This record gives sequence, C-alpha cells and structure tokens, in this order.
Amino acid sequence: MALEFPVLPMKATMGSTGAVPDGDGWAFEIKWDGYRTVVHVADDDLRLQSSAGHDVTARWPEFAELPASVNATSAILDAELVVFDDEGRPRFELVQRSGVGARRQAVLQFFDVLQVDGTDTVDLAYIDRRRLLDQLVEPTDNWTVPSFTIGEGAALVAATAEQGLEGVIAKRVDSRYRPGTRSKEWRKIKNRTTVELTIGGFTAGTGGRADSFGALLVGRPDPEDGSLRFAGGVGTGFDQRTLHDLTDRLRGLAVDECPFDPPPPRTVARTATWVEPALRATVEIAEFTNDGLVRHASFVHLAD
Repeated sequence: MALEFPVLPMKATMGSTGAVPDGDGWAFEIKWDGYRTVVHVADDDLRLQSSAGHDVTARWPEFAELPASVNATSAILDAELVVFDDEGRPRFELVQRSGVGARRQAVLQFFDVLQVDGTDTVDLAYIDRRRLLDQLVEPTDNWTVPSFTIGEGAALVAATAEQGLEGVIAKRVDSRYRPGTRSKEWRKIKNRTTVELTIGGFTAGTGGRADSFGALLVGRPDPEDGSLRFAGGVGTGFDQRTLHDLTDRLRGLAVDECPFDPPPPRTVARTATWVEPALRATVEIAEFTNDGLVRHASFVHLAD
C-alpha cells in the first residue's frame, strides 16, 4: 500500500563520539540543527509535514516553488529544515523564529526519498535511495541535497566539532526506511561541550522525583559586572544517590532572594527554590543558544 500524508519519519538511536561505526558498511551525513520535515509533492502542490504529522506548509512560503525542482510528478521526501546564522551555521533557535515575515529564510536539507510517482521506495537500500534522491531534486538557494561519505566517520565527526556543528548521523548503507520507527541502523553522534555553571536554584520535582528536584537552575557570571546571568535548566544526568545528596545540600543553601540578574522567566520562577550560588556544576551541553541558554544539558558532577 502506497504511503500517504502524514508519514511519520524514521529516527536514529543515540550513539557516542567515542564509538563511531567503522568500515564501508556505514554512510555518514552531517546532522543539521533544525526541524525534521517530511515533504509531499503532487503535481504543483506542496505540503510540509512536521515530525509529529502536522501540516506546517503555510508557515514557510519560501518553499512554494519547490515542486518545479522535483523531477517527478509526485514524491515524498525526508529533510531537515534549517536556518543559518551570519557565520553559515544552522541554529535551532533561528528556526523557531523563522516563517512568514521572518528576516532569514529557511533551507531544506534533503537526505531521503520515500516515494516517487506513487511507488514507495522505502524498501530500497539507503545507498540506492540516496542515488535516486540526487537525481530527483534540483538544488536552489532554499533547498539542496547535501553530500554523504562512506566510511571515515571519525574524521567527519572531528570536522563537525571543529566547525561548531551539532554532529553526524551514521546509517547502514543497506538500511531500509521504516516509517515511525527508531532504528539502531541509524545512529546520532552528537558533539558535546563540558562547561562549569553556577547553581542558583532548582525547580520542584514531580512523579518519581517529587522528593528531590526537577532541574537545577544554572547561570554564568556576566564578564562586565559579575552578576549571575540565567543560563537555563539541567534536568538529566542524575542517579538516585546524586539526587538525594544534592537535594540535601541545596535545601541547606535555600534563600528568599533570586540570585539571577535578571530573574528567569515567570514560567521557571513560579516553581523555583532559590539557593545561595555557592555550588558549581560540571555540565555537558550541545551548545549555548544566542540567548545564552544551555541546549541538551546533562549533569556530570559538582565542580567543587
């Protein structure tokens, strides 16, 4: 049975930069920092679908002419929708601000094809789908088909880290496309950075963490005046012993006044307990956003 709108995309499992797959059985692509988007083309009609299956076509009018660049009457394509900063790097927070009337236009990075002219291609091997994709899409300023490599994944991971990119996706060259599944035949290998941040509070825990906390609220000293600038929350990376010990230490440091200047957003502050900024945490992050907030933060240990 042919695929129809919506099509839930296939997803990758999390890998590690210390365990990059080796050999000619693996292909490697740059992991673009944006929104996963499934693109449906039928004659001159275009529909953009989010990873959750929602129609988001109206938000990005810059893709209206895409069907003319697809060498088929109809097709279903998999892509990442990205927005580049002034240095040419894709930035997730810029995607969140993009759309109708935005100053920066979005770009679709196509990396897979699921159907051509009503015939599903999901049972073709990855390498064959990529060759088909190269023939299918004519690139422009707003969409392209990035290259991939066979083997030498560690070198590509190192190159993305040097360029400040998010990481790499490793895919078995013989892997089939399985809509709606998460497969070990695709692996995300993310670049991570370790930083030290000051703990200025914590949010209330829920469920199994009702007796501890939900997330640490962390900040960085302003280089000009030394004030503690809010840098977001850290809610993962804790085992049970760490949760218990850290909760006891934080409760002993509780204060009434918020140590962050300016204070965090009200949605954060309303469940927050403020603490004396006496403890520093070593945290792994993907990056700091343009607003100075941590992305994909995970606790490693107390820095003191």
